[in-house]
Amino acid sequence: MTQMSKTSSSTPARPKTPRQAARRRASIDRTLDPELFKALCDPTRVRLLTCLAKCGRGCTVGEVSECCDVDLSVVSRHLALLARAGVLEQTKHGRQVSYSVRYTELASTLRAMADAIDECCPPSNDDDACCDAGCNC
Repeated sequence: MTQMSKTSSSTPARPKTPRQAARRRASIDRTLDPELFKALCDPTRVRLLTCLAKCGRGCTVGEVSECCDVDLSVVSRHLALLARAGVLEQTKHGRQVSYSVRYTELASTLRAMADAIDECCPPSNDDDACCDAGCNC
């Protein structure tokens, strides 16, 4: 009689080295978008995004520029970058451009990132945890 392994056949073995991990394709490779991180790494863009999110409607560049002490042209470039990254929706009304938060898409993307990171998280083993949170850090 053969002895069965305690590891599940549906769960692949964890890579032993970073090089092996880099070769493996996982959902985290598809969801961690560098363009989104670039768009959200600037404090001014984050402030403009939060201003739009709290407003809850599409706002023109002029309206959004009132949120912070930044030149109108700089605000326009920041908002355009956020739109290219998929964070904002851009709507043109004649010469004016308004921007609105893509709430559903942004929340879905951030949830997918969190899920992908959770998939990479090693299984909890309280004996190996270095802290009381059991996070395997």
